[in-house]
Amino acid sequence: MCLPISWHPLNLYIFHRLIQAAKLAMSMNNMKSNSSTGVGRLMTMMIFITVHLLLQQQYCLGGAQQLVQVPAVFVLGDSTLDVGNNNYLPGKDVFRANKPYNGIDYPASIPTGRFSNGYNLADYLAMKLGFKESPPAYLSLLQGPGPLPNLTLAINALSRGVNFASGGAGVLDSTYAGRCIPLSTQVRSMEATRAAMVAKVGSPAAVSAHIARSFFLLGVANNDMFVFATAQQQRNRSATPAEVAAFYTDLVGKYSDAIMELYGMGARKFGVINVGLVGCVPLVRAMSPTGACSDDLNRLAAGFDDALASLLSGLAARLPAFSYSLADAQAIARLAFADPMASGGYTNVDEACCGSGRLRAEADCQVGSMLCSDRDKWAFWDRVHPSQRACFLSAAAYYDGPAQLTKPINFKHLAST
Repeated sequence: MCLPISWHPLNLYIFHRLIQAAKLAMSMNNMKSNSSTGVGRLMTMMIFITVHLLLQQQYCLGGAQQLVQVPAVFVLGDSTLDVGNNNYLPGKDVFRANKPYNGIDYPASIPTGRFSNGYNLADYLAMKLGFKESPPAYLSLLQGPGPLPNLTLAINALSRGVNFASGGAGVLDSTYAGRCIPLSTQVRSMEATRAAMVAKVGSPAAVSAHIARSFFLLGVANNDMFVFATAQQQRNRSATPAEVAAFYTDLVGKYSDAIMELYGMGARKFGVINVGLVGCVPLVRAMSPTGACSDDLNRLAAGFDDALASLLSGLAARLPAFSYSLADAQAIARLAFADPMASGGYTNVDEACCGSGRLRAEADCQVGSMLCSDRDKWAFWDRVHPSQRACFLSAAAYYDGPAQLTKPINFKHLAST
């Protein structure tokens, strides 16, 4: 049994439209021969089921009697949020996580495409907002013949949301081009999703209202840092201040474009995760003779984070009804490194749980890799990505944790605005 459903305008509109469709179907049955009766009854039954599932799933979490706080969650970002979009991309160089040992702690130990031993950050934040897990991967909803994909996409977008995130994605289109779905393409996919919702509901205004109440989760730019730093290493020199400034300008400009496009579609609630301590992931540390973090890479990320904070505060000052929460991934990582046991019960914050070679970070996680048994005590799952445990703790911190980890409000407050 679920808590009482909140009848906001979109639900009432959808319900009214579907009831009209049901009446039309029954009217057509009365006018046609008995051979069409089965079709009419089937149509009526499908409409009833659609209404029931849409409203039931939108406001209730399984049997847990937990009220969903927003009508839907839309996720854009990189591998920290991807729940399987890259599984559907062609090419041998695409970043994928659809084979063991990925997913070993996910229900039934299924490797879903999440770059994690189980759930990832998108899942846990969606759970905090009242859903079972992250909304499904966008590309997974486009499978099937004829008009079915658009219908499936629309129903999911209306009832729980869509995840557009892609492993390897960056703010810049050039970041790992051809191996992932960049932010700009993810935004275009959201535009297609909005069109599918309008086609289903029939009212652009109702869809805009639905999107305005929904939660937009963004987490991207980590890969842009890696690519920029790698380019400097290949040139065997450090970037000049002017080059770094130009890099930030390009990133912030493209990030702003993405947010403005989403805002134009109706988005108003933005939960944004900044770039973490990318210089401390096992992959980077394994390249150092001492195993130390890359201070240069962390400084590069910190500079971008400052620029991102300025961008968001500026947008909030000039865009009506724009609200945001900026989650500080750098701060939560520093807490973990400073006191692993107190901050997360970690016994290892240096190595990858799954991998091989130095720090288990010289190869991707796969069958035959070294695999830690006490995965809830490791901060890193593989050579780049956080463990399920780390994702759980980060989500809790961003949702309603210490005030210094989210600015100017936390995700819980943002959802209620």
